[in-house]
Amino acid sequence: MKRTISIVLSLYIALQSIVWAQETPQDTLINTDAQVTELLRNMPNVEVGKGVSFSSKDNRYKLTMRLRLQSMVGLTLDNNMNLSKTDVGIKRFHMRFDGHVFTPKVAYSIQLGYTPYDAKELPNGSAMNIIRDAMIYYIPSSAWSLGLGQTKLRGGRANINSSSALQFVDRSIVNSEFSIDRDFGLFAEFHNKIGKTFNYAIKGSITTGEGRNYGMALNSGLAYTARVELYPLGKFTSRGEVSEGSYVRESSPKLAIGGAFSYNDRASRLQGQKGSLLQNDSRRSMQAWFADLIFKYQGFAFYADAMGRLCHNANITDANGDIQQRIYTGWGVNVQASYIFTKDWEIALRHSTLLPDSETAQYEGYKTENQATLAIIKYFIGHNLKVHADFSYNYATGATAGYLDNSRWIARLSVDVGI
Repeated sequence: MKRTISIVLSLYIALQSIVWAQETPQDTLINTDAQVTELLRNMPNVEVGKGVSFSSKDNRYKLTMRLRLQSMVGLTLDNNMNLSKTDVGIKRFHMRFDGHVFTPKVAYSIQLGYTPYDAKELPNGSAMNIIRDAMIYYIPSSAWSLGLGQTKLRGGRANINSSSALQFVDRSIVNSEFSIDRDFGLFAEFHNKIGKTFNYAIKGSITTGEGRNYGMALNSGLAYTARVELYPLGKFTSRGEVSEGSYVRESSPKLAIGGAFSYNDRASRLQGQKGSLLQNDSRRSMQAWFADLIFKYQGFAFYADAMGRLCHNANITDANGDIQQRIYTGWGVNVQASYIFTKDWEIALRHSTLLPDSETAQYEGYKTENQATLAIIKYFIGHNLKVHADFSYNYATGATAGYLDNSRWIARLSVDVGI
């Protein structure tokens, strides 16, 4: 793609040079070949899936721009197969800017989201929530990176994966409840290798604990997050550890095992870094834990992840002692498997289960909530151009009458385009 564009642009400039030469006095035609070479040298570098890049002649400055669009049609059916909800429109529209300044060791990453799904109004009244990532990194070596700003916390694998690299239209109900999402603060990562194949990574952060674009709530503490990743069979091809499915069809077995723990001191929101504000200016310290596994080989991919939340005194009460809110405590598990066939058709299955603890179960009105999903994906240019449809069935155990009756079946169709 890059070579084709360069050839086309070269021909265009050559033709323009001929026309210019015919219309311009000969004494002004100085170093025409050098001028053409200089123009080509400063043209943007265009690669499908890798954005449009600009860099200075000495490579001291670089900017890569990317766009991502996800259009979706969703239908929700009740227990009697009657339409109860429609969800039609642009689910995600992201713009991303990456590069370095002065030296490749000083890098930056910015990501903006413009749809209501991405830019939800904050509970503190601020509606300006389009900034997803805004980071400055210092990378002293290939093993270390230090960052300051706002980005994803290194919790569960499902949340670390980019939404542009999902097999299903969206992440699971387990991730929706327990993920710790994004936050502002200091981030550090260390990557190393033992022997020929064994790789590992240690990641950590100290952040505000309030979530993206929130600021700092009064009387709140900080959040401390740490994650360890092990790759006993070596790293995945093309960063396959952060993309779902096995589009590249790993030629040898690849395995990733990860775990993380996060402590949010005196959080002000129901889900730690996200969710509604706790009433009566309440504060609660929460612990979140994550464990995940990925295996890929020759087009087959298997994922399993579990995550949960702990909180002492999870009930938020009023002056009379009546429960007004409850922080969701318990855990969940998600399992999914997929296989990609010839001509880049893929089929994927996922089952997700929420398992609240006994007090939360009594408050929520069910013992378990489950979702089974089948997805069919057609890749045209990998995850950069794909169409995927998924079909979900929701069910619960020990539920109160009518629970989930209005969202028993969900069918979604999505088209993803990215450059």
